[in-house]
Amino acid sequence: MNKYLPLILAGVLLNAFAQLALKQGMRTIGHFAFRLENATQVLQSAASSPFILTGLTFYVVSVLIWLLVLSRVDVSYAYPLLSVGYIVTALAGHFFFSEMISLTRWSGIMVICLGVWLITRTA
Repeated sequence: MNKYLPLILAGVLLNAFAQLALKQGMRTIGHFAFRLENATQVLQSAASSPFILTGLTFYVVSVLIWLLVLSRVDVSYAYPLLSVGYIVTALAGHFFFSEMISLTRWSGIMVICLGVWLITRTA
């Protein structure tokens, strides 16, 4: 196993958790019209949402970790591992947000898992 795999996974998981926190923040803000008239209100709501702020913080930390990863690992190895985030967010969306995952999506998740496994075998 690549000695940097835990670092890569930490960055990927932080990114996935960031997306989940941002989703929850936007669920609390709710649907809004994408118009200039309400931009200030939406920005104020987002800026005062603990979920949005947590998500943005996680995202920034994940980018810093990713920069560290890219300084140590081939991008052709590291970048495909970002797809682990797709798996985590799909599963979390299903369990935390009651999002439906069709058989087609489950199939895609399994293909991603196979691809990640194959990539990690090349380290």
